Amino acid sequence: MAFTVKTIVEKSVSILKVEAKVRYWEDATVNGQQDDDESPEMPFANGLTGVWTPLINLETGKIEGWPEGTIATIHYKVCDEGVYTLLDADRQEVVKIDGYVPSMMSPAENGYGDYIIMDIGPDGQIQNWCVDLDAFDEGGAA
Repeated sequence: MAFTVKTIVEKSVSILKVEAKVRYWEDATVNGQQDDDESPEMPFANGLTGVWTPLINLETGKIEGWPEGTIATIHYKVCDEGVYTLLDADRQEVVKIDGYVPSMMSPAENGYGDYIIMDIGPDGQIQNWCVDLDAFDEGGAA
């Protein structure tokens, strides 16, 4: 007779990989200018696929590779069209969720699981960054 035992394993995570399907790029400003749905200027925007793909340092709240001097205000409607992956220090997947936007992706105001709402400074720092990994508790291990 077989019996399945679930085991909890603690792992360190350091990066949040975001793959968010953005409905309207124009719901953001880059360097004070409204972004463009036809040819988005937002760093890490893929206008062809409509996906925003930053890598965020969990500890610092800085976006890796952010172009120096670029400032942005984001209010993206994503709803349940995003994939959010926690990576370890070796960039290996630890856990991934898809669907609702994790609350930490909306530090500027409540995104209600549907929006990414944040302000990003000229050094890639997300203002008021606060890590909340509760949304990953239900995710599956890699």
